[in-house]
Amino acid sequence: MGYVPVGAAFGILATTQGFTALQAIANSATAIAGAGQFIGLSLMQTGASVLTVLVATSIVNLRYVLFGATLSRHLDRTPLIGQAALAFTLTDETFAINIDDHRRGSASAMSMAGVGAISWMGWVFGTALGATASSVIGDPYRFGVAFAMPAMFVALLVAQTENREQVIIAVVAAVLAIGFAVLLPGKWYIVAASVVAAAIGALFYR
Repeated sequence: MGYVPVGAAFGILATTQGFTALQAIANSATAIAGAGQFIGLSLMQTGASVLTVLVATSIVNLRYVLFGATLSRHLDRTPLIGQAALAFTLTDETFAINIDDHRRGSASAMSMAGVGAISWMGWVFGTALGATASSVIGDPYRFGVAFAMPAMFVALLVAQTENREQVIIAVVAAVLAIGFAVLLPGKWYIVAASVVAAAIGALFYR
């Protein structure tokens, strides 16, 4: 259900930038990229070229390679086509839920498929809701919709941190992201901060 308001925010922003409702819905139905879709919108708003949008969103979405590699270790008995289908629904939120389920010993390929299907429906329904209601809402920024995605990530972080070590690594990742944002071009700071913070965590907390 958490995807509905965030998807609605995307639908509103997309239509205010010139997307038709159908285009916004199709985008969410075929991509499920969350933050990548918001970044794509922000770049298009500044007049960036199609190539720039594609490269930037690809860089931001590189984290899904790490997520997929982590989850694939639990899917040895799942055929490759099944893993590909699960990868289509892989997001930050579904990854967090599936990893939490694995910790509890209740995860399986079918449970992951259920998580992915429900998330996809919430994201697409939310986008449709926002896209069709955008003409009534008017300027969406006055309601703070730009904070919808950061709010979801903060909620995930709070729910997933279980001990002091994880809090420390989260802080390290945040500090690195801010530092890399100053030093690195484009959106590379997101990937760089994630990889370096994960490496530090693996090194110090074996």
